[in-house]
Amino acid sequence: MAPFQFSVLRGRGGEGTDSPGLAVRGERSRGGGLRPHLFVPLAFPSTRRTSASPLAAVPARGAGASRRVGGAARRQRKMAASAASAALLSRLRSGLRVGARGLCTRLAPPPPPRAPEQVAEIASRGGSKAQGPQHQPGSEGPSYAKKVALWLAGLLGASGTVSIVYIFGNNSVDENGTKIPDEFDNDPILVQQLRRTYKYFKDYRQMIIEPTSPCLLPDPLREPYYQPPYTLVLELTGVLLHPEWSLATGWRFKKRPGIETLFQQLAPLYEIVIFTSETGMTAFPLIDSVDPHGFISYRLFRDATRYMEGHHVKDISCLNRDPARVVVVDCKKEAFRLQPYNGVALRPWDGNSDDRVLLDLSAFLKTIAVNQVEDVRTVLEHYALEDDPLEAFKQRQSRLEQEEQQRLAELSKCNKQSLFFGSLTSRLWPRSKQP
Repeated sequence: MAPFQFSVLRGRGGEGTDSPGLAVRGERSRGGGLRPHLFVPLAFPSTRRTSASPLAAVPARGAGASRRVGGAARRQRKMAASAASAALLSRLRSGLRVGARGLCTRLAPPPPPRAPEQVAEIASRGGSKAQGPQHQPGSEGPSYAKKVALWLAGLLGASGTVSIVYIFGNNSVDENGTKIPDEFDNDPILVQQLRRTYKYFKDYRQMIIEPTSPCLLPDPLREPYYQPPYTLVLELTGVLLHPEWSLATGWRFKKRPGIETLFQQLAPLYEIVIFTSETGMTAFPLIDSVDPHGFISYRLFRDATRYMEGHHVKDISCLNRDPARVVVVDCKKEAFRLQPYNGVALRPWDGNSDDRVLLDLSAFLKTIAVNQVEDVRTVLEHYALEDDPLEAFKQRQSRLEQEEQQRLAELSKCNKQSLFFGSLTSRLWPRSKQP
């Protein structure tokens, strides 16, 4: 593109004066664009003509009038100069854009010739424009983005795996920062890291699934201390408490009627243990509020359960007590699924203040202890298939009482008859007096 050319033209601004020159020219470039010429307006000094002018013969009307005429002329010249400058700049910008396009067109390489197959494909696209959306040139973008995302995900996963192996594959250290030797020290470094990481996650899984200890309770008390003959395992939520939530107060736990009576009647006969599926942080203050007098001997929480198929199961074999003398009371049968004949399944308490289930439970368990049953499983087996074991116990108890009353009535009747015949015999055959 040729450099800009500067031209100066003179023009007439009016009679007797010269105005700034302005001209716009242009010529076509080789590429078809407009090659602009830059013209700069210049102000030339005003010169008087030597020839006579008709205005020269007009007499002046005064100094004030001449000054007003001169000021108006100067304002007109300024306005004309500003308008000319604005027009020049707009023409210059348009000329530069057109010239740049022409230069890019000349410098760009010619497009490659299209193959016949591409021509046919383009023709088919043009013909099927009305039938469906055209294939855009950037349609490969989503697939490329997916590939990049997969690569990034793989890179992050690999880096995360390496970090986990590096962090959990090191030796444990003591309080002084000294590494504790283990059974993997003689293996290669990479094998050590992998085996320690596997062992860590395996132990962590076992910690979640298995109870914290194979013996959850200490050994029974020995003489001269008193150890109750039976062990009662109670669930907290649904058996002794009912959780309630409201917008004003949040979570609140309601005590079931009869808790104090249950503890007072069974504490001399049973070692009372709270074994709940709640966490210790939640259940510990609740147990303190339920048992202010200290009837509860031990407390076990969720970490002491065995996690099986989405349920927290209470394994009685880990209690360090004789299973023949352990009774589990819960509102879920899955809680004692490993020892089904050691449990009593109650219906979950709905918060009714007229509930008397704990009083019936106290009578049921007291009957077992008073009769000194050697194996509670033989008794609880009869109630294992009942929907409401305590209701079934009450019905059987009432039936036994009726049978006992009938037996006593018959016995009293027989006694009366025997007494009558005895008195009659003594009257008929009086005993001889001994000397």
